[in-house]
Amino acid sequence: MKLPGQDAIARQADEHFVTYKVKLPRKLVEHPFRQVAKRLSIALLVLVVTAVIVYADHDGYTDNSDGSVDLLDSFYYATVTLSTTGYGDITPVSDAARLTNIFVITPLRVLFLIILVGTTLEALTERTREEWRLNRWRSALRDHTVVVGFGTKGRSAIQTVCATGLRKDQVVVVDPSGKAIEAATAHGYAGVVGDATRSDVLNRAEAYRAKQIIIATQRDDTAVLVTLTARQLNRGAKIVVAVREEENAPLLKQSGADAVITSASAAGRLLGLSVLSPAAGMVMEDLISQGSGLDLVERPVIKAEVGKHPREMDDLVVSVLRGHRVLGYDDPAVGGLELADRLITIVRATPATHVAPDARPLPRD
Repeated sequence: MKLPGQDAIARQADEHFVTYKVKLPRKLVEHPFRQVAKRLSIALLVLVVTAVIVYADHDGYTDNSDGSVDLLDSFYYATVTLSTTGYGDITPVSDAARLTNIFVITPLRVLFLIILVGTTLEALTERTREEWRLNRWRSALRDHTVVVGFGTKGRSAIQTVCATGLRKDQVVVVDPSGKAIEAATAHGYAGVVGDATRSDVLNRAEAYRAKQIIIATQRDDTAVLVTLTARQLNRGAKIVVAVREEENAPLLKQSGADAVITSASAAGRLLGLSVLSPAAGMVMEDLISQGSGLDLVERPVIKAEVGKHPREMDDLVVSVLRGHRVLGYDDPAVGGLELADRLITIVRATPATHVAPDARPLPRD
């Protein structure tokens, strides 16, 4: 079956997507022209200092043309000396001038050459250093989170998972927009510019080694294709997908998604709840905002809690995860808690909430 818009997506990829590029976050954000201007300023300062030193002791120098050294001759001598040209028409003749050349002008010459050569070498080795950084990043990347789409939903999802302790270097953003990836790298995330429906793009994001994949594309048909590709590359990753229309959720499930969040219907239900009870709407908004007020947290059962009923717990237990079933706290099938169970609880958002062992937040809309 051919999905709606699949041909358009393929044509767009063939026409506009020529290369795939991985961008790593930079610690130093300085414009190249600014760096060159700064180094040129230092080089000119070295030149001026050298000319002033020569002119201050111009009696110790001789010029083959007229015998005397003026200010112009001093700048001329500084230029040919620092550039190691050395025509020999102006030479130091006094002991003081020769000592100055040895202990002052020679170090300035070395500094001048370092500035010029350093700028050239940096330009020539930039690509090599980027390749080295990229290879080191790939070799160290394991059990990371891949986020497809850096729009409003994608950014909110990243903020939520990072609020629970996930490091920024464990997040890789995939988006076809170069500007979106630049925004992601500015926030400290690695980024891949490209169409995530293509397996080679997801491979560049190391999706086959990812622990979880969040798909937050703008179109539902694109989300289906990305889910199919991601599941083919990684059978064990947890894939969470956001779609606009609820009727597309079963198709995403069949494509390999572990959880499907219907953004349009979820927002509509929250609106309806807020109309019926503004206070209840505020509580729900608080629950889906990680790190403030109340948080929904999934955590394992500890040994001291085995055999207890969910109502006997200190935490406010909402549901019990037993195997692949989600049981309500008042479900008779729950009985006593088992060591293999996991609890979905409502807790007060504090720093301690995010450091509990093996605890993680629930997927947000």
